Amino acid sequence: MIYIRSTLANIGVYGCIIVGCVITSVVGLFSRKITIPMWNYGFMPAAMWLLKVFGGIRIEIRGKENIRQEGVIYAGKHESALETYCLSTYIKKAVFILKKELTYIPIFGWAQYFYGMIPVNRASGGAALKMLLKEAKNRLQQGRPIIIFPEGTRCKPGTTKGYKPGLLFITDHLNVPVIPIAHNTGLFWAKNSFLRYPGKVIIEFLEPMPQIADKKEFMAELEKRIENKCAELNEETLREYPYTKINYGGK
Repeated sequence: MIYIRSTLANIGVYGCIIVGCVITSVVGLFSRKITIPMWNYGFMPAAMWLLKVFGGIRIEIRGKENIRQEGVIYAGKHESALETYCLSTYIKKAVFILKKELTYIPIFGWAQYFYGMIPVNRASGGAALKMLLKEAKNRLQQGRPIIIFPEGTRCKPGTTKGYKPGLLFITDHLNVPVIPIAHNTGLFWAKNSFLRYPGKVIIEFLEPMPQIADKKEFMAELEKRIENKCAELNEETLREYPYTKINYGGK
């Protein structure tokens, strides 16, 4: 049954995304601005609905009072593609910071570009950070919130690969609040896995980070808040859906 549901869920979700990318690649040539509501109110909500119908995955949003639609940077775990889809649905006009190589992918990469994502060439070192800062400032001035994954790569639930200084560089130059995000997406939608396990995905927006002068202390506190909350959500999920332990990477 899980294979049938996963097949239908994948066809539904990726089908929406493929159609959306194709249309965006054409529409974006004439108006990049129009592509934003197309995804926020069309393709992503449709994909999440199909995931619920076929995959049995429903989304619960906690900490809604902490959601801001502009003038903010969100920082969270990156466990699967699912959290990017969910966040795009609930944080309107949000842009992600992603690897520049992704924008080279035909159709998919073009859609990322037209939507306004911020690509980063990791091989460029200091030049990449300067370009990142310039683009981040530009998006914030356009009223678009930024979402960044400080670890820079996907991690299995219950594990971490360390938080990178990219966010530190941005917050050091841009005076905007940082809102941590915790979730349990990797337990239902694992990295490099075809299967989609049914259950309740929880996305929790935590209180904005306090002003901490020492940037290393700031990053340490951010990591502590995100990791501790994710651990709580994982424990809650494993109790309610013990079969998701197959995707858990912690001890």
